Amino acid sequence: MYALVTGGSRGIGRAIALRLARMGYNVVINYQSNKEAAEDTLHMLRELGVEAEALRFDVSNREETVAALQTWQQEHEGEYIEVLVNNAGIRRDNLLVWMEPEDFDRVLQTNLMSFYNVTRPLLIPMIVHKYGRIVNVASLSGQKGLPGQCNYSAAKGGLIAATKALAQEVGKKNITVNAVAPGFVRTDMVEGLDEAALKKQIPLNRFGEADEIAALVAFLASKDAGYITGECIAINGGLYS
Repeated sequence: MYALVTGGSRGIGRAIALRLARMGYNVVINYQSNKEAAEDTLHMLRELGVEAEALRFDVSNREETVAALQTWQQEHEGEYIEVLVNNAGIRRDNLLVWMEPEDFDRVLQTNLMSFYNVTRPLLIPMIVHKYGRIVNVASLSGQKGLPGQCNYSAAKGGLIAATKALAQEVGKKNITVNAVAPGFVRTDMVEGLDEAALKKQIPLNRFGEADEIAALVAFLASKDAGYITGECIAINGGLYS
């Protein structure tokens, strides 16, 4: 059994990869630039007794992504990736009036277009095998919108909508498609934010932990979640529902 986690070398992605390994999955992690972090994650995964591989490609680059996934499939004849976690993402925050075009475009390409780039090549094997789990890591920003994140909110909102649409397309093939929408989680992605001020807005009075997001993703990737599809589950400490 194989699972792929994009952006899986650190943060939430690493936590998800480790959870899936504990479920017995051989884990493929995608990364773009941080080879050292990817190698550290591979070591952690292999210590859990599973096969672990790292694929270096830019999820926003369609040709590069498709080539990497096709090569993996050719090297693993008779196998397929049955769990896909679309986790890779970036932030380039600014008020829209000051936001440069490249910052808007890059965030949409990495956080939304990557859903198409990665998911489409992996769908046919899932359909053929009549089983698959797709979990998209969205965001609180995609549910309620956050100031300074018009680009990020647009991308994550689009990802939530795409989740609901794809779930209706492939449900009859026993493929579930769900999203999780984390709030503020203590990872590199929240660097620069005022945690002390922000946590006052959160009923649980703290930021979330990557392992908490990973636990929810792992459940949605499991057979126990077989009757859940087309959902976006908020996990934000009560900040928004």
